Amino acid sequence: MSTNGPSPNGAQDGEPVRPALDGVNILDMTHVQAGPSCTQILAWLGANVIKVELPGRGDITRGQLQDIPDVDSLYFTMLNCNKRSITLNTKTPDGKAIFEKLIGYCDVLVENFGPGVLDRQGFTWDRIRELNPRMIYASIKGFGPGKFEDFKAYETVAQAMGGGMSTTGWEDGPPTSTGAQIGDSGSGIHMVAAILGALYQRTHSGRGQRVTVAMQDAVLNLCRVKMRDQQRLAHGPLREYPNKTFADYVPRSGNASGGGQPGSALRCAPGGANDYVYVIVQPQVWAPLAKLIGRPELVDDPAWATPAARLAHLDEMFGVIEQWTRGFTKFEVLDQLNAIEVPCGPIMSTKDLIEDESLAARGMIVDVRHPERGTFKTVGCPLVLSDTPVAVTSSPLLGEHNEAILEEIGWDGKDAKALHAAGAL
Repeated sequence: MSTNGPSPNGAQDGEPVRPALDGVNILDMTHVQAGPSCTQILAWLGANVIKVELPGRGDITRGQLQDIPDVDSLYFTMLNCNKRSITLNTKTPDGKAIFEKLIGYCDVLVENFGPGVLDRQGFTWDRIRELNPRMIYASIKGFGPGKFEDFKAYETVAQAMGGGMSTTGWEDGPPTSTGAQIGDSGSGIHMVAAILGALYQRTHSGRGQRVTVAMQDAVLNLCRVKMRDQQRLAHGPLREYPNKTFADYVPRSGNASGGGQPGSALRCAPGGANDYVYVIVQPQVWAPLAKLIGRPELVDDPAWATPAARLAHLDEMFGVIEQWTRGFTKFEVLDQLNAIEVPCGPIMSTKDLIEDESLAARGMIVDVRHPERGTFKTVGCPLVLSDTPVAVTSSPLLGEHNEAILEEIGWDGKDAKALHAAGAL
């Protein structure tokens, strides 16, 4: 177990503070990434997350991209920490009865099945709220109502149809997906916000509700500034972009920020694949920056002295700065530029990140002990609450908590052994 944050749980009157979502029970019907990323955050915030999986197989990611034979993959373990697992075949009478018991017990049901899967099993929204009028039924789908509603979506499909790919990459290259999982995990964190809002609303409405997040919509929300620029095109070219020509849509512009402050990724020593630093040139830093890179004459040169003047030749400006950055490592550049308050950031590779001491100290890279695979590293909880630091625990083994969960929900039917023999567990 690893703790996100340096201090133990805050205490009040000598008693530990309850986690933010203590007492909230989550019926986790999710799989792969979009749904599990949501329910993992809820678990980290203290919710009791009960992950329902198919007997004998479980979440498909348990067996995908395995690095160790016959052991849950990192794909699964890194998206399902702090949860408990029950196996359940809802097509059997006992399995269906247990599922109905879980619906009555839990506060939130989260699912990211294909369109209509739960409906076809007899668990429509009307049936679910009949079993539990306070239930919040949360669904992550590829698309909202409309012509794409019944289509399947994956991470890069969502990026493609939400504006991410058309605005990522180089002007003369193909549309490009980002390594950050803005379609799947981006939808997951949007759903966390929606669920928390619904839980709070229930405190004064007394009833549950449907909550939906479409992956296309989540990506579009993250592309908001590009939609800003789409409308700005009506008034002429986007001068902050390095592109020479513009059509009637926002172009791909490489590593240019496209914002109010120009930026670019500049090569550093020794010239490896990620030996770059991203530098942003604000108006107030131009003078000290020009002096630092050995070009003090550019401070008062009319062709360089003002943001408007530099805007006309951004590529040349960043080329001049890169002549200097090539002489230092990205971390040496970071130190020197921060000393004169130039916003910048070295390009951190996955190796840089997983070995970064500051991230480990803050609990953003944590070591977790798994009963079968041993210790693995995972990304910690990015939501930091001062009173209740997150303790990251291992993902569950398949069906690890069958008996405990049955007892917890008050199941008084067949015992776990008989249920297993009948194919229900």
